[in-house]
Amino acid sequence: MKTNSGNFFEDYSIGQVIRHAVPRTLTGAERALYHSLYPARGALYSSDEFARGCGLRQSPLDDLIVFHTVFGKSVPDISLNAVANLGYAQGRWLRPVWPGDTLTSESEVIGLKENSNGKSGVVWVRTTGRNQHGEPVLEYVRWVMVRKNRDTPTPAPVVPALDPVVAPADLVVPPGLSFANHDFALSGEPYRMNDYQVGEVIDHVDGVTIEEAEHMLATRLWQNTAKVHFDATFRPDGKRLIYGGHVISMARALSFNGLANAQMIVALNGGAHANPCFAGDTVRAWSEVLDKADTAAPGVGAIRLRLVATKGKAGALKDDSGKYLPEVLLDLDYWALLPNS
Repeated sequence: MKTNSGNFFEDYSIGQVIRHAVPRTLTGAERALYHSLYPARGALYSSDEFARGCGLRQSPLDDLIVFHTVFGKSVPDISLNAVANLGYAQGRWLRPVWPGDTLTSESEVIGLKENSNGKSGVVWVRTTGRNQHGEPVLEYVRWVMVRKNRDTPTPAPVVPALDPVVAPADLVVPPGLSFANHDFALSGEPYRMNDYQVGEVIDHVDGVTIEEAEHMLATRLWQNTAKVHFDATFRPDGKRLIYGGHVISMARALSFNGLANAQMIVALNGGAHANPCFAGDTVRAWSEVLDKADTAAPGVGAIRLRLVATKGKAGALKDDSGKYLPEVLLDLDYWALLPNS
């Protein structure tokens, strides 16, 4: 048997390390495709000249291009037989990725817990993406519900203890980055860190109707082979599930309207795909300011944001019992860098 049917829950063990195929060299084509799929307008990721004005040698590749590429590498080994990707934690972008860099990905199994139905279980992995020099560019933890394929003894549950927030002191600011001479006219908005208040909710106003063709292009671009995104017979309802990364990037791009100067994502504190998204859904986004912090880089502050993708109204997240409202698609908690003066 030369074909690969993917790993099932019983195939994982604590401490197992999986090196993922296939290396991927990223070029400016990835940026062009990304910006054609999403209404992304962040100045730092759009212009070499703007990036040089911020102390970088050129415009790096979008933070979420890096995330999707590293994530996609892990899918054939981790989530090919997934029921759902459940959440993220302890994510950090560790250095910029430049056009021409080649990324690889590796995951370590850090948690296992079989579900009570005996038909599936949750797998926790810590995934690291590296460039061609072996330098880590991204790390994060995610957990995914995976089907069982055989009746095997139930392993002792191991649920990792995960920090709820990446500490500001652990945020990595790219060497040389400075917002001391940030051009607010070219970036699109005048707002600095002090213009945002903890607890403030920002309605990003715009909406985008998700198309099947765009979702399939995105999923193939990042080489995500999860069956739920491709095979309409894999789900009882006969629908292809929209790739969660597509929803993340759409919401992040929509957040430009109100957060244009939140230039770089540097940490992923947590995240949940609260409800499934399907073609035809119209996605809107809102953000809540959770925290703010200074960094050692000139003019660079950090803002902690909750980004919510929804089919409903801004500010609505959970019901009285604490359960996500059915219209909420994504709840993402992250740190971004923006001018602090």
